[in-house]
Amino acid sequence: MSQPVYRLKSVTKRYDLREVLRIDHLEVSAGEILALVGPSGSGKSTCLRLLNFLEAPTSGIICFEGCDYGSNGSVPLDVRRRVTTVFQRPLLLNRSVQGNVAYGLRLRRAPDQQERVDEALSRVGLLALARQKGATLSGGEAQRVALARAMALDTDVLLLDEPTANLDPYNVGVIEEIIRELNRERATTMVLVTHNIFQARRLADRVGLLLDGELVEVADVERFFEDPADPRTLAFARGEMVY
Repeated sequence: MSQPVYRLKSVTKRYDLREVLRIDHLEVSAGEILALVGPSGSGKSTCLRLLNFLEAPTSGIICFEGCDYGSNGSVPLDVRRRVTTVFQRPLLLNRSVQGNVAYGLRLRRAPDQQERVDEALSRVGLLALARQKGATLSGGEAQRVALARAMALDTDVLLLDEPTANLDPYNVGVIEEIIRELNRERATTMVLVTHNIFQARRLADRVGLLLDGELVEVADVERFFEDPADPRTLAFARGEMVY
């Protein structure tokens, strides 16, 4: 396994006196897809916010590419720009599809912006809708625009927060194939949050279970679903009520 992009050590996150996340140790390797599963309120989205440096941990260290970042929240802009997130409900700007995809590139004054926008939209099958207003898109189309926006930035790490929630099977399949291709062709490191254990099994190299803010277990896909170390993981994988 390659050197880890992330290494979390004794990380906690609290809001007031309530602890919502506790990870004693977690590594994310370069080029892998790590899926985080668990019930609502288990800390999955909070974990993504820490990984994207949108929030700082209450305690502990997040090591990114060999540099340690802690509770002071001071992360250089160039480091933040190496990570991007596709959220469950993509927020599209009141402009065209191509304008939405180009937005981050313009902020960063990136070269070859139109070429990168066209390539990203082509990859998600929306080049024909480039001049259409984002507000007119279906849920599946909007999510594909959000993925195209992330792809155009070509960051080292892509964080995906329930990227296919509430979508029809066709769009689920389209988006999952885009994720596979992006990981395979660019070796993009991905952390995927999903309620769908079948999606985790289809896409991930490893899967981690979060329950009540605690990272219970992380294992490769086959072991996680067939021979987990923790009985709570086995119960969750079987669809039994463990929460």
